[in-house]
Amino acid sequence: QVQLVESGGGLVQPGGSLTLSCVISGHSFSGYTMAWFRRAPGKEHEFVAALRSSGGHTYYTDSVKGRFTISRDIAKNTGYLQMNSLKPEDTAVYYCATGVPILSSIRTTSGYRSWGQGTQVTVSS
Repeated sequence: QVQLVESGGGLVQPGGSLTLSCVISGHSFSGYTMAWFRRAPGKEHEFVAALRSSGGHTYYTDSVKGRFTISRDIAKNTGYLQMNSLKPEDTAVYYCATGVPILSSIRTTSGYRSWGQGTQVTVSS
């Protein structure tokens, strides 16, 4: 049984930083793409970042490029999302997900089979 557990969310002031973690059990990173999505109140899930197992290629939505970094620790079977220069508009519940999406689906929720329960990130002064 695959299980993803996120942690690291919280309240941070604008300009601050947070690192989210996603501990994966039930499968390794090999052959899987890991992604982070977020959902703000009243909005749909939004793609944030993805990391492909093959080649280690990374993908980001434009609004977080240069501020967020997706990474993984294969030995710990844990994924991360380092978030710097946070803005109020980054406020959302953040979810990690794993799957085997084709390239055209890498930014869509339908590309991922397993999801965590989410962790709240609030950026406010």
